[in-house]
Amino acid sequence: MTLAITNTLTGKKEPFKPLGDPVTMYVCGMTPKDRPHVGHAFMFVHMDVIRRYLEYRGYNVRYVQNFTDIDDKIIDRARAADRDPLEWAREYTEAYFEVMDRLQIRRADEYPRVTDSIPGIIDHVQELIDTGHAYPTSTGVYFDAGTFEDYGTLSGRTEEDGSAGARIEVDDEKRDPRDWALWKRDDESSVAWESPWGRGRPGWHIECSTMIRHTLGEQIDIHGGGADLIFPHHENELAQSEAATGCQPFVSYWTHTGLVLTDGEKMAHSVGNFTTTADVLADVPPGVLRLYLLGVHYRSPLQFSLEAIEQTQTGYNRLLAVTRAQGNADVSRETSGADLDSEAAAARQAFEAAMDDDFNAPRAIGALFEFGRAINRLASRCSADEVERAQGVLTSLLGVLGIELHEPDAASDDATPFIDLLVHLRQQLREARQWELADGIRNDLGALDVVLEDTPDGTVWRRG
Repeated sequence: MTLAITNTLTGKKEPFKPLGDPVTMYVCGMTPKDRPHVGHAFMFVHMDVIRRYLEYRGYNVRYVQNFTDIDDKIIDRARAADRDPLEWAREYTEAYFEVMDRLQIRRADEYPRVTDSIPGIIDHVQELIDTGHAYPTSTGVYFDAGTFEDYGTLSGRTEEDGSAGARIEVDDEKRDPRDWALWKRDDESSVAWESPWGRGRPGWHIECSTMIRHTLGEQIDIHGGGADLIFPHHENELAQSEAATGCQPFVSYWTHTGLVLTDGEKMAHSVGNFTTTADVLADVPPGVLRLYLLGVHYRSPLQFSLEAIEQTQTGYNRLLAVTRAQGNADVSRETSGADLDSEAAAARQAFEAAMDDDFNAPRAIGALFEFGRAINRLASRCSADEVERAQGVLTSLLGVLGIELHEPDAASDDATPFIDLLVHLRQQLREARQWELADGIRNDLGALDVVLEDTPDGTVWRRG
């Protein structure tokens, strides 16, 4: 099956045809004004999976993710705390790396920052003025939306409603209500740079256009971000970039993640209804949180729920139990009564079919759970080598999703292998219909605060 990606620009699934080698991928990163919340984690985990799967499929990927390390909100928050805005941004940039590293989100090949990109931004603005797509005013420089014929094609907004929801600057010198700031003049702020249009700082949208151009080129394969960035941010990026370079399309595939919701409302720093990723990771292993976030398709919304995360912990434990399954020492490859290699091949095929279909991680995870059930069901009839091979395929495919299986800290002591042995022995007794002996093992383990859960996927144990 050919890899297909849903392109926001067309609203259709399209076969993936990269521009060249490597695949170029840009993801809009954080504005580091506060600690990353679960909404950030959702987007970055899914973008990480897209990158990982492309590499699994044999593509080389150059992945770039920016930091908008200066903007009005950063300045306002820093000043309210009597802090330097640039130092404030650096602190929360480090907070990003701290939690995303724990979530196994691989580092980007490059992290351009706005404060390091000012000369390039100034050149880009001047280029748009020179080509008639931007104009200076007494307050800075604006992009002239009326000069870009295709404005609105990404978001589907018409000329009549194109300004709705945008960060519209009030300025009588603007030619069109849809026009947006490329450069904001500010003679008083300590966080400002000299430019041909006065001292100030760049507008939000021109920053990403410039950073993409300088790190990946005038045209790229994939541009990712949250669905809340489609308009105005990505709509304006597209216009600025194509207007400046004349190269179309600026982006071959626009990929947007759904929003994480709290009680039906977008989780956001500005609203204050957020749960930080660090707070969740204080109680939940990174692999469990990652599995939870991948439980919905990247383009779908996620209603944040701690109860749902607890249910995901149960599923994670089931996968972990599969890695404890043991083959039968009395069975050889020649005398095996089951073919786990065929099950592994079928699981890989189902996994790839799901991921080729617009990176359908939930369906891929479902295929891996089904494979785990097969391992548990057939392990006692297979050789140890067969079982270990199947377990290797399972953990390898989970690795494509960035999910690593680790024993809980509370259970990582010298008793773990003995508990595994007793659980395995109990399973053999159950198969031999020695119910009384099997129940005795359960009761004895229960007295030691070890709880056994018999599920269709096999027996899972946990500390009580």
